[in-house]
Amino acid sequence: MADEVLKTAGDTSWFVHDRFGMFIHWGLYAQGARHEWLQNNEQIPVEEYERRYFRRFDPDLYDPEVWANAAAGAGMKYFVITTKHHEGFCLWDSALTDYKAPSTACGRDLLRPMVQAFRGQDMKVGFYHSIIDWHHPHYVLDNRIGPYRASADREKLNVGRDQMKYADHLHGQVRELLTQFGHVDVLWFDFSYPDAEAPEDFTRGKGRAAWRSEELLALVRQLQPHIILDDRLDLPEGWDIKTPEQFQPREWVRVNGQRVVWEACQTFSGSWGYHRDESSWKSVDMLVQMLIDTVSKGGNLLLNVGPTGRGEFDQRALDRLAGMGEWMRRHGRSIYGCTAAPADFPCPADCRLTYNPALNRLYVHVYAWPFQHLHLDGFRDRVEYAQLLNDASEIPMRGLEAWQSHLESGEDRQTLTLTLPVQKPNVTVPVIELYLK
Repeated sequence: MADEVLKTAGDTSWFVHDRFGMFIHWGLYAQGARHEWLQNNEQIPVEEYERRYFRRFDPDLYDPEVWANAAAGAGMKYFVITTKHHEGFCLWDSALTDYKAPSTACGRDLLRPMVQAFRGQDMKVGFYHSIIDWHHPHYVLDNRIGPYRASADREKLNVGRDQMKYADHLHGQVRELLTQFGHVDVLWFDFSYPDAEAPEDFTRGKGRAAWRSEELLALVRQLQPHIILDDRLDLPEGWDIKTPEQFQPREWVRVNGQRVVWEACQTFSGSWGYHRDESSWKSVDMLVQMLIDTVSKGGNLLLNVGPTGRGEFDQRALDRLAGMGEWMRRHGRSIYGCTAAPADFPCPADCRLTYNPALNRLYVHVYAWPFQHLHLDGFRDRVEYAQLLNDASEIPMRGLEAWQSHLESGEDRQTLTLTLPVQKPNVTVPVIELYLK
């Protein structure tokens, strides 16, 4: 049925309960401090990129316990870290490359202590791994993305490159990640971009043939069958979650008309990596509303932090995480374990509804605080008790007949009216908890 959620191979039971996670984009580009696609955007050759950033990478202030505390304090329940981004630089001590953190001035594996710190906060572990690699000597350069996309020397640089040898390397690194760090909950591949007319011409784009995606999928399922996989291997099946990026879907995400498990991945501003001069940062109010909006449509929010080159979350990120945590401390009950409301509960104007089926409670998130009354059409005789969630203070309820004179004659919307305090509660988004009959 269309309203049933598509069942997949991975274990998404915890995922659809926890709802809120932290994305972390961290690599050499943090030193450039102007977008994680720095090497692509400015067409910086590999040798120059290494000279500027690889040799100087030294996050001396890195303390993964601080990161994990900030994430847990915000109410996040899982994290996904870029083990390797498109630049090819690895955070762990991979045996398959020297382009890694232990080979820099940093001199150590950065991934293992991070995994331990987040597990110490009882958070699930996720690995982002780019299937693109502009640094690898066998990665075929194409005219679509990467530092050589517009280079007149691209054809010459491709001489001797073998994409299948790169695919072997990719599979080998995935094997390392899934055999050296214990139980991994999420594997987030990024991304495919095949040429529609010539999908096996790797100089024009790359999709499932470039990565040997079917073989890679089989490897992942063999090593960690429970793992949640995203949808970026260019395969029609095999994924567990859909991942809309940098926009909010208008409704529950569907594939072929059927609801699927999904996750909105969003940034505090425009970039994923640390961007020193970016000024379009979202407010705490907007971020909380985005989280609520996502859960009200049956989805998860994966919210990104880009640490600095010295290994810290900058103050803008910490302020917003703290602000979200302050709201979540009192209102997490309207997020964890919740999903979209049943269709026969219409959402009032300027609100979002979430629903906890285990508790049989409905949560009304009020974006615009009304004067004195909130009218809930279709709710009459269906609610046992109402309270503000932030302080558990009762909200009086009454039925339609008390307000009949305010409606058109004969109109009956089965309305339940809540009498609200005139002053909006001093929280980012007030929530009314409805105990259903």
